[in-house]
Amino acid sequence: MTSDWASAFPEFDVWRPMHLLRRIGPVLQGICLDRSTSGEGYTPTAHVHALTREFPVISLTLGHRLERPSGQPETVLFSRHEDEFQDAVGALNEQCQLSLSEPPSLDEIVREYHSVCLSRQEKGLPPAVLEMEDSILIAAAAGRGGLVEAGIVLAEDLAARWPKARLPLDWVSADAWLEGLAAKAGDREALEAIVSGQVRKHKLDKL
Repeated sequence: MTSDWASAFPEFDVWRPMHLLRRIGPVLQGICLDRSTSGEGYTPTAHVHALTREFPVISLTLGHRLERPSGQPETVLFSRHEDEFQDAVGALNEQCQLSLSEPPSLDEIVREYHSVCLSRQEKGLPPAVLEMEDSILIAAAAGRGGLVEAGIVLAEDLAARWPKARLPLDWVSADAWLEGLAAKAGDREALEAIVSGQVRKHKLDKL
């Protein structure tokens, strides 16, 4: 099953069973064949993961689960995999904002982070604090000053609008958060060390 998806997306490598990854600088793009709660099938889920923070697992950040026309997640039954996976491949590729065929550029990935952060604010969902941080630190690790500046401007705007009651428990103030974020973004050497450490930790050397 994993090999079928790997054949459909040859730009990705098999990282673990039911999980494909490819590295784009300081960020990973992946396709996780997320097992259903019933255990009878899986839901293909496209995602990204920033290597710029120390994290114990590969996260499903900006995750997009294969959807039915109704907007509900689509599950591919293991018993129907051979008949349905090609349709699932085409549908997931069409539904995703970030290309799963040709690797998206770093600019496209960071801009998608920004779009999701704004969308969550507009929909009244919990503040996208981690996603905002990741977008800035990814750009900083890649030496993309313009993207860093755009991210800081957006972070300032969102921080002024986020409801205090929905912010992380360790949140001190918008100013403290922004200052800390700018300091991290300004230390590219430290970010590169984190990226290298995460590559080793998660055994990503061959990607």
